[in-house]
Amino acid sequence: MDIRPDDLSSAASQALLRLHLEGMHANSPPGHVFALDYSGLKAPDVTVWTVWEGNEACGIGALRQIDAHSAEVKSMRTHPDHVGRGVGTAILEHIIAEARRRGVRRLSLETGSGPAFEPALALYRKHGFVDGGPFDYYAQSEFNQFLHLELDSVSTGARVRLK
Repeated sequence: MDIRPDDLSSAASQALLRLHLEGMHANSPPGHVFALDYSGLKAPDVTVWTVWEGNEACGIGALRQIDAHSAEVKSMRTHPDHVGRGVGTAILEHIIAEARRRGVRRLSLETGSGPAFEPALALYRKHGFVDGGPFDYYAQSEFNQFLHLELDSVSTGARVRLK
């Protein structure tokens, strides 16, 4: 597997993004999807990476910089043909490492509730994310939930620090 920055210009990346957005809309109540579309992922505060195996896009993930010390995990999706092969783990660990490199102290995410979201929640919790309150522009609802990972401010060899 090869993780590369992605400008979303390839058909494979665009197809994976469409799959992600369709899944979010299919498994979320109306008005509760905060997934970034193509234009949102092209914003200057967002960096996107895709996991590739040969010419196949296996997974995607993004990091949205909120401010100098906080960032958000966005657009995490593994292609169904590659589930269970470590794609989600690889992209999440890449995003966490990049957040540390940038000096991020708090990495957050918003996600939904229900069976479709359980595998992602298990992955985030396995990597030290803990439940918390809304951040940035989000508001709490019965559907969404928020997770946070506190990172040490040491840029080299930083360790996860739970609150």
